[in-house]
Amino acid sequence: MGSFPFHRDLQEIASSQLTKALDPEEFRKQGHMVINFIADYYQNIEKYPVLSRVEPGYLKKCLPESAPYDPEPISTILRDVQNHIVPGLTHWQSPNFFAYFSSTASTAGFLGEILTTGFNVVGFNWVSSPAATELENIVMDWLGDMLQLPKSFHFSGNGGGVLHGSTCEAIVCTMVAARDQMLRRIGSENLGKLVVYGSDQTHSTLQKATQIVGINTENFRAIKTTKSTGFALLPEMLRLTISSDLEKGLVPLFLCATMGTTATTAIDPLEALCHVAKEYSVWVHVDAAYAGSACICPEFRHFINGVEGANSFSFNPHKWLFTGMDCCCLWVKNPSVLASSLSTNPEFLRNKASDSKQVVDYKDWQIALSRRFRALKLWLVIRSYGVANLRNFIRIHVKMAKTFEGLVRMDKRFEILVPRNFSLVCFRISPSALISSNEDDEIGMVNEVNCKLLEAINASGKAYMTHAVVGGLYVLRCAVGATLTEEKHIVEAWNVVQDHAQAILSTY
Repeated sequence: MGSFPFHRDLQEIASSQLTKALDPEEFRKQGHMVINFIADYYQNIEKYPVLSRVEPGYLKKCLPESAPYDPEPISTILRDVQNHIVPGLTHWQSPNFFAYFSSTASTAGFLGEILTTGFNVVGFNWVSSPAATELENIVMDWLGDMLQLPKSFHFSGNGGGVLHGSTCEAIVCTMVAARDQMLRRIGSENLGKLVVYGSDQTHSTLQKATQIVGINTENFRAIKTTKSTGFALLPEMLRLTISSDLEKGLVPLFLCATMGTTATTAIDPLEALCHVAKEYSVWVHVDAAYAGSACICPEFRHFINGVEGANSFSFNPHKWLFTGMDCCCLWVKNPSVLASSLSTNPEFLRNKASDSKQVVDYKDWQIALSRRFRALKLWLVIRSYGVANLRNFIRIHVKMAKTFEGLVRMDKRFEILVPRNFSLVCFRISPSALISSNEDDEIGMVNEVNCKLLEAINASGKAYMTHAVVGGLYVLRCAVGATLTEEKHIVEAWNVVQDHAQAILSTY
């Protein structure tokens, strides 16, 4: 008689090399190996070209076509990480990384992430892990104090904060709350009349959120900004746009004001915009994803003056507060509006604590049910460095950006396109450095030269920068913010820029 299939499975299990999925002593041994691997990576990080040089599809050629049937030792896996994964990384933590906005790292951030992953709790409501919820409450109020947010955003002032994974999630959740609040007033049949406002410098996440929330794509307004006003959203332009929409029978719903735009770190005049929005019952969300971290420094706090007029505020500690991906802080003045749009209460989640209404159930403040214990790593970062050191870390980055800005200004072939507000310097080869007899072609030629310059810088492997196009002008962005960056890296980056500029300009 032949064996049943499950008998064969048992025989295979008995004859195979068994490994436990979780063994404390094995974890201790392998954990040390991984920590040492990462520490070695950071010691040698400057040896790698900042921007990965691999071609699309490279990894498939390096790895087997199918998964291993038998277990492999961690030493073998780490060797493959070094040989096949590391070459395909763009090294965001390199001291020569000046692209986008940095995703800052720190020892405390790493250790907090280890603790978060080690406990591996799923804190969707209070009872599922009380410490996860209560630490998040406390840390969000700590950060609110550090930013000098109005008490109306604190739990003690009937507001509150939540940790999300990204700004996109924060904007989706607040826009859903604004949408439902408005439709309760005007009727759900008027969904197609709702209008969302931002500027042509607002992050594209606002448009994505608008699509996700179900707002008519024709009702998304990217209001034009100009170089003469620092690419900020002007209150009078917002008022004109809203008035025009009202004349068409549309319903103004949501404004996203930005404190530190992606392209140039432009600052929207928050207080004046909130005054306009209030006249039309428009929900105001403040996106301070990058620059919000700087507002823990008293000298930068004025950039969010007027935040008391907003309905919600968010920033990302994973950008510039040394916490590591992913971590977005969102505060709302009226959490009940958020919860009424996002809450579900299936029987399997019912419990006395939730029914008492004395606790926060964060599942009702976000899109997903499951959630990570993000507060733990943020708590470790704040405690390990303290507010004073966190401020100094930010100030050092700003000081290095000032150094780079000064080097640019000393070279008459270059110009600073917009004022520097934080640690981003926007610069380009100046039109005066080129000989052109045709003014109509000048903008195109200058843009082309600067595009070539950026490509040459990045191809060198010695630095990585990105660009923006504002007002039709192509500009290079040097965003200082990597944790390991020092003054010498700023000077070296500028030397790379100059060397390649000289080579390119010699052909024009």
